[in-house]
Amino acid sequence: MLIADFFKLIGKKLVAGDSIKLHAQNSKKNNFNKGKIKRRLAYIDQKLAEYRKVLDGSGNDESFSKAALAMHGLKKQARVYRRLAQHFRRSGDKQISTSDPDSRQMITRNNITEVAYNVQTRVDAEHKPAVDYLVTNINDFKAMGNMLEREVEQFGTSGFTALYDKGYYTGTEFKRAEYLEVTVMVAVPEAGSQAPHPDYNLEAFVYEEKKNRHTCTQGHTLKTNGNWYIKDHGQTKVQVRHFKTNRCKTCRVLSLCTKNEKGGLIGRSEHGGLTAANKARIEADPDTYKLRQQ
Repeated sequence: MLIADFFKLIGKKLVAGDSIKLHAQNSKKNNFNKGKIKRRLAYIDQKLAEYRKVLDGSGNDESFSKAALAMHGLKKQARVYRRLAQHFRRSGDKQISTSDPDSRQMITRNNITEVAYNVQTRVDAEHKPAVDYLVTNINDFKAMGNMLEREVEQFGTSGFTALYDKGYYTGTEFKRAEYLEVTVMVAVPEAGSQAPHPDYNLEAFVYEEKKNRHTCTQGHTLKTNGNWYIKDHGQTKVQVRHFKTNRCKTCRVLSLCTKNEKGGLIGRSEHGGLTAANKARIEADPDTYKLRQQ
């Protein structure tokens, strides 16, 4: 990056980030999580119980010998799995790869998982040189903030715009971008839940930040009780506020808006303002975001 900067090959105004998954030597068979360890130990306990019945029953020397030999191998495996279980308890890790320790099982494409590394890369728009890369073992949804921090340090400024695809769309990462004072444009993924009729999807509800309320297409106001609730997205947990109105029960378009007979409910994340601002930037300047594809 220093050489590219010296020869004025980078503009430090617009960058794009992406990643590539590189398969590790570690096989799926030698990658473990708590659930997998638990299942393996349960299977071993079951098989040991079966072999004990063989030893306690009537049989010939050959069957006893085979059962004893099998039990010896299973007990040896169980000791390995129990050591791995102890590692989970001590370290707090969610995965262990035994032959390639830094690799992790992650989604590579079309929900297919492989034991791999995730290489984060960054390209400057001026003459399109790759100005940074970082080998990681985490998926994209938690990678943007760390790469932006590296950019700020290497560029010596936060006065640039960074483009990313929807895999990086995470509220906490928008928060880090705001803290670093970096402008980001991240593709907005499709909403997870849709209304029975597309005209009543979430984007049809107008949010007023000053009054902290939503207004639906029928002019009804959805308000919050002010409480925060934890929403678990599997890999991340976020705080959300719920917005609703009792006007839903008598609304003439209720069946078009929601499948819930009691009425609809909108959840707004603690990062709702940041994600809304990101969407507004892309809508205001779609040509700049399209440059990411180059």
